[in-house]
Amino acid sequence: MIRYGLICDNDHEFEAWFRSGEDFEAQKSRKLVSCPECGSHEVQKALMAPAVSTSRKKSQIALAMSEEQKRALAQLKELSQKIRENSDYVGDKFAEEARKIHFGEAEARGIYGEATPDEVKSLAEDGVDFMPLPVFPEDRN
Repeated sequence: MIRYGLICDNDHEFEAWFRSGEDFEAQKSRKLVSCPECGSHEVQKALMAPAVSTSRKKSQIALAMSEEQKRALAQLKELSQKIRENSDYVGDKFAEEARKIHFGEAEARGIYGEATPDEVKSLAEDGVDFMPLPVFPEDRN
């Protein structure tokens, strides 16, 4: 995929993604590319700085926290840990097990695990009570 900076004949600048340069030209010739602001089909590629990949690691997004924020984060970490300690880990069977508990097919107890976005949506539609646990940077190491 290629991201192009585009500009219309009314000088509105916007970006769009295309499979290739040929795909952009084909869509433009069929008037499928239009300015989202004014609807003009008179669109040209704008000058863009190239995206250059380097061997250096990209910097992490950071949050400078106040003392109050640090205390709140510590409390959140502590609460998350207590929930995990007092619940059964069910891995990728979370949605299945949560549904069984909800419908009385399994013992009512606290559980935690992983679920796909589709499973989460389905659980919510079925009225199953659940909440995501926060994942902290140190949990990924």
